[in-house]
Amino acid sequence: MTTTAPEATDAGRVELAIGGMTCASCAARIEKKLNRMDGVTATVNYATEKAKVTFSGAVTVPDLIATVEATGYTAQEPRPAVSGAVPAQGTPEPDELRPLRERLVTAVVLAVPVIAMAMVPALQFEYWQWLSLTLAAPVVTYAAWPFHRAAWTNARHGAATMDTLVSVGTSAAFLWSLWALFLGTAGTPGMTHPFELTVARTDGSGNIYLEAAAGVTAFILAGRYFEARSKRKAGAALKALLELGAKEVTVLRGGREELIPVGELRAGDRFLVRPGEKIATDGTVVEGSSAVDASMLTGESVPVEVGAGDGVTGATLNAGGRLVVEATRVGADTQLARMARLVEDAQNGKAAAQRLADRISGVFVPVVIALAVATLGFWLGSGADLTAAFTAAVAVLIIACPCALGLATPTALMVGTGRGAQLGILIKGPEVLESTRKVDTVVLDKTGTVTTGRMTLLAVHTADGTDEADVLRLAGALEHASEHPVAQAVAAGAAAKAGPLPVPEDFANVAGLGVQGVVDGHAVLVGREKLLAEWAIELPTALKEAKAAAESAGRTVIAVAWDGEARAVLEVADAVKDTSREAVTRLRALGLTPILLTGDNEAVARAVAAEVGIAPEHVIAGVMPQDKVDVVERLQGEGRSVAMVGDGVNDAAALARADLGLAMGTGTDAAIEAGDLTLVRGDLRVAADAIRLARRTLGTIRSNLFWAFAYNVAALPPAAAGLLNPMLAGAAMAFSSVFVVGNSLRLRRFRAAV
Repeated sequence: MTTTAPEATDAGRVELAIGGMTCASCAARIEKKLNRMDGVTATVNYATEKAKVTFSGAVTVPDLIATVEATGYTAQEPRPAVSGAVPAQGTPEPDELRPLRERLVTAVVLAVPVIAMAMVPALQFEYWQWLSLTLAAPVVTYAAWPFHRAAWTNARHGAATMDTLVSVGTSAAFLWSLWALFLGTAGTPGMTHPFELTVARTDGSGNIYLEAAAGVTAFILAGRYFEARSKRKAGAALKALLELGAKEVTVLRGGREELIPVGELRAGDRFLVRPGEKIATDGTVVEGSSAVDASMLTGESVPVEVGAGDGVTGATLNAGGRLVVEATRVGADTQLARMARLVEDAQNGKAAAQRLADRISGVFVPVVIALAVATLGFWLGSGADLTAAFTAAVAVLIIACPCALGLATPTALMVGTGRGAQLGILIKGPEVLESTRKVDTVVLDKTGTVTTGRMTLLAVHTADGTDEADVLRLAGALEHASEHPVAQAVAAGAAAKAGPLPVPEDFANVAGLGVQGVVDGHAVLVGREKLLAEWAIELPTALKEAKAAAESAGRTVIAVAWDGEARAVLEVADAVKDTSREAVTRLRALGLTPILLTGDNEAVARAVAAEVGIAPEHVIAGVMPQDKVDVVERLQGEGRSVAMVGDGVNDAAALARADLGLAMGTGTDAAIEAGDLTLVRGDLRVAADAIRLARRTLGTIRSNLFWAFAYNVAALPPAAAGLLNPMLAGAAMAFSSVFVVGNSLRLRRFRAAV
């Protein structure tokens, strides 16, 4: 089949799905190759396994794919998404982890008895070495194949990574064991590995290292599997975003209502939105009025009143009356779809943290190989026999095989993430930890993060001679009959303070102003001051002053009147969480500068900031989703390393763009998937604990890596001198592994701040 170049509509941009990458250096290599092409600018993200490429001139997409394939990897264009299409229910997704999981299970099942027989002399029956060979062979060949393949790819391009070290070390151990079994004395019936720790020269013909080859493969495959499982969620934020939209919509055609999939909706169609339903797509209201809850997209905590001629956004919730909307943007043009692209761009643009092990391996591996070759040359040149020379050279490769190194990251990560889960902190992967060490600024979303995210009755101001209980009982009864979120906040607050509410004898909703009715024989009005003015009722001076003060603090004010007199004003707002002030103090103690970022207005934002202890100059209000990303980028442009804490869809792109994203687990799936750390509880104090735990885990990984390499380096000289007894080598390897595991287990003692 002939592949055609992209049409002009592609505007010289393409996103390629890259396969075969095993570490961050793979991504760097592909990126370097693509950028060498004329007119090509590319960024390759190891975490998302995608390359975003801008190209011009005679370069075509097949040329780009061919370049990637020539580098030793695979590339293809992702399948284009059908605008508005909904995946078929029940369609199973391909299990991309299955091959890796199968290799891991094979390695673990077969390696455990091999290690046990090598380390426990009591298990070494007459032909135990041949059973070890039978069990270890599939591990070193089939299970370790990804390492061998990656090592070959790296070698072809003059590079060395962790894969090279694993492949060379396990292959050397396995091949030497084959030589010792078939051509040496290791295959003799009844051969044992005596448990003795002596430093002495040996010709190596009776030594086998199958447990090292099989064990290292199993350990490192386990680490790769857990890493791949976390990487698999890279696209889940986009999926969660797109699933927020309505799946079906009621369109008005020919004077009748027709239910169709939202993907069939076209610009210009008129559709019906009933109370409690999601608005199917961006459009303009042509009939009806209602309150629309857009907090999931804008962060605005107060529902927006809309009527004929007002614009509405797809995926927002109709919280009030019946609306007829004319679609203006559908499919990929909607605000929701644009936000999905923002998240994707942010994920692709975030620099993947290069693995410490790969950085060190890039130097360590060539040095070890050079040392092995030099050892072989030295022994041959000094007149030693070939067997002794090869024994020393192979010992160098075997002792450098990274058993403890393979355990360093996964054990610390598993213990750290396990302890985090107990404390309500979910860490997505090792690449997240690098960011926690550097962050110096924390951007806090207001709604749902610093505040509760729901409207709450905060205060009641009564006129002279009016009892607060009467105000709550009468106003609450009338508001209880309304579906408006502000009304529901008043009703809930009244019920909590005044007890059971009476049932209104009469009720009417006054669009955009409030409600009116009869409760316990009183003619009651609850709503805006304008509603009272229509009945020639004026607020007394004291209530006017209370209303002005509340509005200056960014709160929503509701007037209450009955029997022709103004009786009270109620303050309703998104309440600050009890723990937020303490959380801000803890974040400062970690060396972070807190910044409040919100879609709400300036007055609301400053009032909240003052309550939690954030300076006025660190308040950024009235921002839309794309503006939140811009704010994060601006802070990064100032040289800051930015952490972002949020919970809404409107935060997802900023969470993905930030150096460290902390998602509140009480928020939306889109925010949770876009974040690097998830805080299961809605308590902002956990954010400080999460950063402390992540930094502690990163420190443990670094110390593990240091000591793992230190053991290897310390053992290299006696190995090169031909003095490394196999049991001493095994003991050193076991001790380094035990040390790494023990160091990681110290994370279990991590405690949340009280």
